[in-house]
Amino acid sequence: MASVRALSSTRLGSLVCRKAASSNTALASASCSVWCRRHLCVSVRRLQDSMSAWVIDQYGTNEVLRVSDEIMTPTIHLATEVLIKVEAASLNPLDISMRGGYGAKLLKLRREPLSVMQKGSEFPLILGRDVSGVVVGCGSQVTHFAPGDEVWAAVPPWKQGSLAEYVTLNEYEVSHKPKSLSHTEAASVPYVAATALSALVNAAGLSRDNCSDKRVLITGGSGGVGTFSIQLLKAWGAHVTVTCSGNAEGLVRGLGADEVVDYTAGDVAAQLESTEKFDVVLDNVGGGDTERWAVGLLRPWSGAKYVTLVTPLLHNADSAGLLEGVARSGCNLHNKAMQNLVSRGVFYRWGFFAPDGPALDEVSVLVDAGKMLPVVQACFPFSQVPQAFQKVEQGHARGKTVIRVADQGETLAEQEGCDADVDHYHRAQTTHS
Repeated sequence: MASVRALSSTRLGSLVCRKAASSNTALASASCSVWCRRHLCVSVRRLQDSMSAWVIDQYGTNEVLRVSDEIMTPTIHLATEVLIKVEAASLNPLDISMRGGYGAKLLKLRREPLSVMQKGSEFPLILGRDVSGVVVGCGSQVTHFAPGDEVWAAVPPWKQGSLAEYVTLNEYEVSHKPKSLSHTEAASVPYVAATALSALVNAAGLSRDNCSDKRVLITGGSGGVGTFSIQLLKAWGAHVTVTCSGNAEGLVRGLGADEVVDYTAGDVAAQLESTEKFDVVLDNVGGGDTERWAVGLLRPWSGAKYVTLVTPLLHNADSAGLLEGVARSGCNLHNKAMQNLVSRGVFYRWGFFAPDGPALDEVSVLVDAGKMLPVVQACFPFSQVPQAFQKVEQGHARGKTVIRVADQGETLAEQEGCDADVDHYHRAQTTHS
């Protein structure tokens, strides 16, 4: 992650200095600089005890979603926490899955280790993994933010989500919002950005310093992670090939994809057989068949990497229990990794979301430099969260579905604002046409 965080050295310095007395002089100096500017943050006004939020009280289909004005407003419990007033949120396929109970056992363990055996203790549960908003309060040890700062963040799935008026996050999970984006646009980016960066940097070993001669294949390239990954890799200088349906070709080419393969036009593997082998495959589709042919398209014995974001870990924990599910997943990963390494010299890895505010700092720089566009396919007011879930559940995404949380009444001005932000989707389609 060295290159991803190069522009965040001051911030990282402040975090490391606070945790380790043995920090070197440069980091300590950077930390003190930040500490002097922002010694102590306090809430700018007293908040109401309750807030509006969309919650679920049980797992199921869209019918379990309900809006409530009686959800307790979150408060700062840790010195490193930040309280954010949510302006906009967005949905990811994970929200659809979590609504149905996906990952419930493992996420509950991460959320409340002592209550893992208590059925239903996680409810009422607030979904939503992206947030763009304004800081209204900070813990006493927060050094990088102050009330009034406009921020964006990816909300970890083990925390209460962003489909609410307020959310609390750790300082390390938050980043300053790009100045060039509205809150609606900004809310479309953080979760897919954190997921893609974790997969491409941590699992695949890519960075802006080593991508100029790399060939990367992205399966399922028109969704949130895919559209972000295309832009990031092109900004880093990689050659990018994407699989998607034919009607998404304009979008992914507009974002910079060098080659596009239409999976509806025939056998994808056959279409790619004649191309040069790849250094990295980022698999957003998963499944045994896709995995089989995708691994076969990597350069053998050259350190090539296959990274899939579709892993069985949470499913196995749900179906087989925590211990057996995690053990089964570990064995599955080990066996596939060894098989591919021994037979082809290819590294087989799983990619996971990882909250990372400093990484979002780097993304913010790229956005404000005009090197990355948010891709917003649809926008809904807060009153229409169930309709937004239905939209995402239909699949075949062409970017993100965003929800305006602030100004909860559905007004003409709000809808016009949503329409303006969705224009980024159309601009991306025509950028390189």
